Amino acid sequence: MRYRTLGGGSGPLVSALCLGALPFGTSVDEPTSFAILDRFAEAGGTFVDTADNYACWVPGGTGDESELLLGRWLRSRGARDRTVLATKVGARPDPSRGSEWPANLEGLGEKAVRDGIDGSLRRLGTDRVDLYYAHVEDRDVPLEETVGAFAGLVQDGTVDVLGVSNHATWRLAEARSIAAAQGLPGFRAVQQRHTYLRPRYGAESGLQRETDEELLDYAAAHDEDLTLLGYSTLMHGAYARPERPLPERYDHPGSVARLRVVREVAAEAGATVNQVVLSWLMGGRVPVVPVLGVSSVTQLDECLAALDLQLDAVQRARLDTA
Repeated sequence: MRYRTLGGGSGPLVSALCLGALPFGTSVDEPTSFAILDRFAEAGGTFVDTADNYACWVPGGTGDESELLLGRWLRSRGARDRTVLATKVGARPDPSRGSEWPANLEGLGEKAVRDGIDGSLRRLGTDRVDLYYAHVEDRDVPLEETVGAFAGLVQDGTVDVLGVSNHATWRLAEARSIAAAQGLPGFRAVQQRHTYLRPRYGAESGLQRETDEELLDYAAAHDEDLTLLGYSTLMHGAYARPERPLPERYDHPGSVARLRVVREVAAEAGATVNQVVLSWLMGGRVPVVPVLGVSSVTQLDECLAALDLQLDAVQRARLDTA
């Protein structure tokens, strides 16, 4: 395993790959989830990601499932002190706002943030979270209120590093400026959708946001105190499984050349396309921490092997310019 500092400065040391726990406890059952977590830890993985709403959209799901399962695994393995734990607030269903998700998101007001961390700590069975994200933008709440609420959690000792997910770059920059001006802890991690293929111009993103050149430029300019993470890096298996079509946002003529090149590089390197994508992300102009979405130990092992794949300068240039 390779490691890097999260959020710069005195941030925690994290594994270069992060294990996403979104399906654990819903579409991935507990024995399988535990086996994946055990294998990740055995390989030196320390960084695990969840949220307080995973996976509320699954039939019968409430949003409690992933955090509760992680809490059981942490306790049963005595693994809390060797696990860097990330969770999120802002996208959990709030029944007081109606019965339809995502229209009833809890949002990022001070009360929602305070209530959110209390619920997450209880479900995870811990007294602190290493990385806490504002999960989705909430433009109904002043940024000053959200920044202050998150900073308060750091000051209380319940959170170490702060992050955002699914936010416009200008909102991230403004939030960091507000925190700096007031001498408050600011956001030091950002997690967006990020893969090798580029989305179709004008593709609707819904609640999710794509890593774009604006964010990459901002992250490059602030690499001393900002870590970039990517989710949906492997497009839910679409690179590896011919029977699985590309997500609609990536299914456009511009993807043809990039798919051809990534497959050529994989063949040259004796690697899988998934491994090339992960290596490309980790070793780019702005190094990315991929958040792995896997549903079996076999899939995890394929991803872990990407740590040993070093793309040369020519291969990387071909991938970048395709």
